[in-house]
Amino acid sequence: MEKNRDKKKPFGINTLLTHCGNDPRDYHGFVNPPVVHASTVLFPDAQTMATRNQKYTYGTRGTPTSDALAQAIDALEGSAGTVLVPSGLTAVTVPLLTFLSAGDHVLFVDSIYNPTRHFADTMLTRLGITVEYYDPGIGAGIAELIRPNTKVVFTESPGSNTFEMQDIPAIVEKAHEADAIVMMDNTWATPLYFRPLDHGVDISIHAATKYPSGHSDVLLGTVSANERCWPRLLEGHGTLGMCAAPDDVYQILRGLRTMGIRLEAHQKSALEIARWLETQAGVASVLHPALESHPDHAIWKRDFTGASGIFSIVLDGGAKKKAHAFLDALEIFGLGYSWGGFESLAVHVSLADRTVSRADYGGPVIRLQIGLEDTGDLIADLQKGLAAAATAE
Repeated sequence: MEKNRDKKKPFGINTLLTHCGNDPRDYHGFVNPPVVHASTVLFPDAQTMATRNQKYTYGTRGTPTSDALAQAIDALEGSAGTVLVPSGLTAVTVPLLTFLSAGDHVLFVDSIYNPTRHFADTMLTRLGITVEYYDPGIGAGIAELIRPNTKVVFTESPGSNTFEMQDIPAIVEKAHEADAIVMMDNTWATPLYFRPLDHGVDISIHAATKYPSGHSDVLLGTVSANERCWPRLLEGHGTLGMCAAPDDVYQILRGLRTMGIRLEAHQKSALEIARWLETQAGVASVLHPALESHPDHAIWKRDFTGASGIFSIVLDGGAKKKAHAFLDALEIFGLGYSWGGFESLAVHVSLADRTVSRADYGGPVIRLQIGLEDTGDLIADLQKGLAAAATAE
């Protein structure tokens, strides 16, 4: 199918997900690519070995299995190339280590994933890199923070836990005027609902642990680059030796085939539940960018084509005691980190790490991952949580 694609009429996303990544004709007609467990690769002669003039040279440098997934991600991202790494956090750290050096300055959005912040505040700082945070609503105002030695602007939209939207095109424009690289953690939307490179971003980062996997049973990250950044990213990936295991790669490739229909279900249920929660006593606000009530809804509507299944609510007053009462009353929602799987999850999030965008939300912030269960059952479960929270003053 890859060879016979009609260039004039692109396929729909579910058709692309079903067929991207490998051509069955390359593997004797088998629908799925082989899972190649490899370290050593043999060369036919000394000259080929000396010049490394063959497609595969060592397991860390790629196999038919990793190529199949990387090619699938490239088709989704519109990228020049993709590297695969062992986790979502590694997908953050590898490009940062690749594009930053001692003496550089890097800007991070203040609403980033906390492990990203920890890496920046510890590892990057120890390496002599100056780390600075900016408000997610800064937009083109980021130009005022860019210094002569600013090499990277790291974005995440919507933001972790509180779901602020960033004006990515405006940030990209100002960063590129200063010749800085723009990276984006796009795990929330996936390339199905937002394609960062189409909006000028240089490096697109995903925790494939989430929606590409879809089953809460594998860790993996992907990093995709445009033509400008791809050679350096590939070199950095090889230098750091951060390759993903073949069985994990295969599971992500398998998960991709159903990601489109899963995301449709996550989106539909999450919006239904989010709208219901807006009407409930005990809920101060619902932090979901696809809701008209969200302060950044216009940016989401302008740039994104859909919304995934994770958002937050703010309980009406109270503190940890109320949050714990809410969580402990839940039966269907599991109490666990991560998201993107088939099951619903809830967690009381901490915003104590914020430095320039601190806000008083008026109560505990609870992040909800809406899974694939029946929405009526999830609503009933949330009603139990709200009832318990109401009595936990």
